[in-house]
Amino acid sequence: MSVVELGRFMDDLADASGKAILPFFRAQFGLDDKARGGAPFDPVTEADRAAEVVLRAMIGQTFPSHGILGEEFGAERTDAECVWVLDPIDGTRAFIGGLPTWGTLIGLTRNGVPVRGMMHQPYLAERFTGDGRSAKLRAPAGERTLRSRRCGELGQAILATTDPRLFAAGDEAERFRALEGQVRMSRYGADCYAYCMLAAGQIDLVVEAGLKPYDIVALIPIVEGAGGRVTAWDGGSAAGGGRVIAAGDPRLHGRSEARRPAAADP
Repeated sequence: MSVVELGRFMDDLADASGKAILPFFRAQFGLDDKARGGAPFDPVTEADRAAEVVLRAMIGQTFPSHGILGEEFGAERTDAECVWVLDPIDGTRAFIGGLPTWGTLIGLTRNGVPVRGMMHQPYLAERFTGDGRSAKLRAPAGERTLRSRRCGELGQAILATTDPRLFAAGDEAERFRALEGQVRMSRYGADCYAYCMLAAGQIDLVVEAGLKPYDIVALIPIVEGAGGRVTAWDGGSAAGGGRVIAAGDPRLHGRSEARRPAAADP
């Protein structure tokens, strides 16, 4: 499949998953808690499951040899050369609250490396796409190339994280607070949308912990395609999830690491 055909297929995935999700947004729907053993609330909705079923069916029909890793229905053939990494609704809490900062994440890895990514926000009709070399936004106002903002100093930076309470108590939380204390402004609760706003030049840093691969794989080619940098806190690949730092300006990424204790990352 050519690059153009692959792009069209990803658009088809976005179209189909959006049709599955939107009837549930700002409506009454079933809600379950995936948490076990007293763990924090981990919601999943009928919309999450319906969208992932559609995505898996389309990928399986078009690319039967490809693997799939999805949030709701697990892993299939993840030893394949090409693996699709799916989060039907990243930002389920925002979705439940009627806030349009959630999105469908559709990522593709080749030999474990993220090579294509899309964040689709069907309610706003926005599609952020990237391949690690370039990134674009398609929206009702038109299409434009994404470029992250040049910001080399923490004191000028805008930082985002989903929720500061998600950092583990102790050293991890202390490292985040130390970084937050250096920046101009911080914002919480944007989930995948924060990474896309970083790619669009609105935010400078996104720092997270406790991520799964399906939370980040699709976003890496978007951020890096816009000129940013995404790594694990220790500087390694972020594709496996865990503790992640994304910076619109690679200089800022380096300074964020340098201002932490030697063992801390970011």
